Amino acid sequence: MRRGTAGTLKTAFFFFASICAWYSGYLLAELIPEVSLTSAVYSIRSISEKPLLKAPAPKRQKCDHWTPCPLNTYAYRLLSGGGKFKYAKICFEDELLMGEKTRNVGRGINIAVVNYMTGKVIATRHFDMFEGDNSGPMTNFIQSAPPKSLLFMVTQDDGASRLKEDAKKVIEALGSKQIRNIRFRSSWVFLTAKGFELPAEIQRENGGVHTALLHVPLLT
Repeated sequence: MRRGTAGTLKTAFFFFASICAWYSGYLLAELIPEVSLTSAVYSIRSISEKPLLKAPAPKRQKCDHWTPCPLNTYAYRLLSGGGKFKYAKICFEDELLMGEKTRNVGRGINIAVVNYMTGKVIATRHFDMFEGDNSGPMTNFIQSAPPKSLLFMVTQDDGASRLKEDAKKVIEALGSKQIRNIRFRSSWVFLTAKGFELPAEIQRENGGVHTALLHVPLLT
């Protein structure tokens, strides 16, 4: 009998505790205003619906520069080429002077001559330094550039195999420090001026790299 009485008391106590827990939950739900819960859900949803702030895309500048050029300057980009599908490129004031799209670029040394005062292109040619005797014609082409000219030179594939001493001397006389160091398929870009001196701080030459982004101050 005692065991049966104890079991009955436990069952009654469990039932009573369940009723109390349910009633407490009911009271808590009644005390919490429904509007606050709705507002909280709405606020969370509003945050998720707000557009994310994104930094504006950088504006492209002349010749693929990503920063504006200073006033009274020319902008250009030189890119040496290698292999069958990596073409050399000479861009000046956002005009492609030599490159794949203009179809006037080729294996060897590519040269563009620009009038420094007007910014207009004078001539463009490429000289194969792997086949044929083109070192002499290239020397004549460089020497025929008029005074007040900018000369841009870039290699594609091989610019050294048939480069002769006379041509090296002419390019050296224009300020090149690396023309004697380029080898088979070396990468080389060079900026020089004829008939005037560029400012000393201007970077004129790069070897072993494919890109040069430089600014050229205008004559005053």
